[in-house]
Amino acid sequence: MALHVIVGKGPVGMTTAEEPVARGHRVRVLSRSGGRSTGTVEHRQVDAADADALTAAGRGAAVLYNAVNPAYHRWPVDWPPVAAALLTAAERTGAVLVTMSNLYVYGRPSGPMTPDTPLAATDVKGRVRIGMWTDALAAHEAGRVRVTEARAADFVGPQVPAAHSHLTRQLPALRKGRRAWVIGDPDARRSWAYLPDVAATLATLGTDERALGRAWHVPSAAPRSQRQALGDLAEAMSSPAHPIPPVRVSSVPWPVLRAVGLAVPMMREVLDVRHQFDQDFVIDASATTATFGLTATPWEQTVRATAEAAPVTA
Repeated sequence: MALHVIVGKGPVGMTTAEEPVARGHRVRVLSRSGGRSTGTVEHRQVDAADADALTAAGRGAAVLYNAVNPAYHRWPVDWPPVAAALLTAAERTGAVLVTMSNLYVYGRPSGPMTPDTPLAATDVKGRVRIGMWTDALAAHEAGRVRVTEARAADFVGPQVPAAHSHLTRQLPALRKGRRAWVIGDPDARRSWAYLPDVAATLATLGTDERALGRAWHVPSAAPRSQRQALGDLAEAMSSPAHPIPPVRVSSVPWPVLRAVGLAVPMMREVLDVRHQFDQDFVIDASATTATFGLTATPWEQTVRATAEAAPVTA
């Protein structure tokens, strides 16, 4: 029974905590606010940017998971000290550092993204993520730490708060028969990462030596456009008692988003990564499947689980 330490108790951190427990390991979750420990998961209050505190809380850990989620508009300020502290803690404790990441590092794609796709991002958030991975990989190659990274598409699933999901935030409108307003081209093909698949990938990377020294993609079901995915969810939520009419989906004009961004920092940041929404944004995780045998949860199951968790009234 090994100790797995997870830094961050958001949806990724708490979903990931279930995986080591299911595999017979001890789990400790570190977060700024702490939490109430249970018989299977211990919680401690720790600042993720405090290398000394992370080291003390991570003593004896076999794996250290970075599931931190700074505010979207604060990445350039908040991520560097957190990433540096995690690297230091991993070096001091000897734990494998597994970082939860995303597809921002690739910039505008010219086709399906693989872990070997050049890290060509020019936007601020993409460059932040490139810097984090470059620093971690340099420390790994210098023999100071052992690192790996999981990169996932946009999250979906009942574990994801509506405010953090391009799909589930639309479910109340769909249930009322209203038009869904989405960012970007509603018909562009997109990959979606079911959060339990993300957790399974992270836990596997942390316990398999073959994962070290490179990044891996989280297996995702076949791409679905926002229009298709919302139609699937509406169909799954519909019932004789609560019938849902055919889904109507429209794109919010970019000038409108730009105007909103003047007052809403989050929306300003979305404009910076417009390339993720105005064309196909598809992941290729075949290397993960070939190496570790991990596969995506069938899309129908993902849709059913997400729809079943959606409130009947909103």
